[in-house]
Order: sequence, then C-alpha cells, then structure tokens
Amino acid sequence: MRIFLSLIFTLGLFVTTVQAQWVQAPNTELAPGSQQLINPDQLLKLIQSPKGEKPLVLSVGPMVLYMQAHIPGAEYIGPGSEPEGLQRLRARVKPLPRNKFIVLYCGCCPWNHCPNVRPAYHELQKMGFTNVKVLYIADNFGADWVYKGYPTIKGQ
Repeated sequence: MRIFLSLIFTLGLFVTTVQAQWVQAPNTELAPGSQQLINPDQLLKLIQSPKGEKPLVLSVGPMVLYMQAHIPGAEYIGPGSEPEGLQRLRARVKPLPRNKFIVLYCGCCPWNHCPNVRPAYHELQKMGFTNVKVLYIADNFGADWVYKGYPTIKGQ
C-alpha cells in the first residue's frame, strides 16, 4: 500500500509539473516581435526595392477590405478563417517551390482579434513552405498602411 501511495504521489507531481509547463509556455508564434512577422515599413522597403526577391503578397482577409484598398501587387485569396479561402490558398501556392517568399496579410481588425492570418499561415506551414511572413497590422489596414501614405490600390 505504501508503494502504491508513493507511486500515486509521484505520478501526481509529474502531471502537475507537465501541466504547469504547458500553462507557462507562452505561444510566441505570430506574437508581436516574432520572426514570422514583418512590419509595414519592412514590407514597403521590399516591394519598392529594385533588388532582391519580391515576395508573393496574398490578402487573406475579406473581399470588401481588398476592394476598398490593398497593397499593390497583392493577390486576393479570401478569408483564411473560411474553408473556401484556405482552398484558394492551397490552389494558388501548390505549384510554387516550398522556399518561395510569401507574405500574408489581412488587416480587418486589431492583431489579437484577426481570425484570418493564423489559419492561412498554419496552412502554408502544413504544406511545407519555409519562407512565409505575416504582415503585422496592429490596428487595421487603414490605420497601419493606408493612412500612413503607403502605396495603395483602391477600388479594384
């Protein structure tokens, strides 16, 4: 009985330790400042530079947002939170080399509330893409891109 109680106690400590590690381990993926993100200034420099590889910029937000204003050269994919958007994303990138430089963006709402960029990013990860960045839009596309005077295509 004593061995049994000792075993139960040890198992309980192990489970408690593992649970504490899960709770304490922050999800840093796509957190502000993480390597997977690119800020608007950085993307602007890339798309305006005459040198270097230009990223494939994909809009994974709502159509109405894309129609109001979007980054020049960006392709509309559709909301990353919807199965149809993820299906269009898979179809668009399927023929590309897995090291293709891709930038995803939405901008529908504040970063912590965006339902679209994370599913799209994870879909590309599952497909084996290794050079994917997500445009960090803290507030929304208007405030963080358009109103800063960055190049924008409107009404198309």
